[in-house]
Amino acid sequence: MDALIKPIRPNKPADAKASELDPSEFMAAAVRADQPRPSRAEAEEAVKTLLSYIGENTFREGLLDTPRRVVEAYDELYQGYHQCPAEVLNRTFGETAGYDDFVLVRDIEFTSQCEHHMMPFYGKAHIAYTPVERVVGLSKLARLTDIFARRLQTQEHLTAQIAAAIDEVLKPRGVAILIEAEHTCMSVRGVAKHGASTFTSRFTGMFRDNPAEQQRFLSLVRGPNR
Repeated sequence: MDALIKPIRPNKPADAKASELDPSEFMAAAVRADQPRPSRAEAEEAVKTLLSYIGENTFREGLLDTPRRVVEAYDELYQGYHQCPAEVLNRTFGETAGYDDFVLVRDIEFTSQCEHHMMPFYGKAHIAYTPVERVVGLSKLARLTDIFARRLQTQEHLTAQIAAAIDEVLKPRGVAILIEAEHTCMSVRGVAKHGASTFTSRFTGMFRDNPAEQQRFLSLVRGPNR
C-alpha cells in the first residue's frame, strides 16, 4: 500500500532552534479524517507477520484472535493521534477574584509509548501555570497530558509539548512542567535497571526567568511528605 502519512515531526531548517516547537506541528489532531491509512485488515496482517517473525504459529488456538486484539489495543493506546490539544484548552473561566499566583496540578498519572522501541513508559506529570485573568478547568491539564502521552513519544518531547501547548493557548505569565517516569525499554530490556526514574522539566516565562519561582514550584511538587 502506498499510503502517505503526514510526519508528526517535520524536518526543520538547519538554522531553526532545536528548543523551539512549531505549534502547527502538534496543536491539531495528528491524523486527519481524509488522511490515507492502512486498513484494519492490513494492520492485522502486519501483526501476524510479527508473530511469525518471532517464531510463533499464528494458527494455534491462543493466537487466532490476537491480531484483532492487538489492533484494538493500538486504537486505545494511540488515540491521542486523533485528538486535538487546542480544543482541550479553549474553554476558560474568568471568575478568579483577581488571583495572580500560579496554579499547580500535581501527580497526573500517565502512560505513554517510547518511540524508539514502542515500549511503555509511565509516571507522573506536575504542571503549573500563572494565569492572566482567566484559568482553565483543572481536569483539562490532565486531558492535555493524556493526548500527548497517547502518541509515540520521548519524555523530553512530551514535556516540551505540554508546556508549549499551554503557552500557545492560555498565554500565561509562565509555565512549569516536571515529569518523572520509568521506561520499560530500560527496565525490562537492555540494561534492565528496574526502578530507575527519569526526570525532565520545562520552564517558560516567569518560571524561566525567576529561579525563586522555579524553587517554589519544585518545593510544592516534592512536598514535605515525599
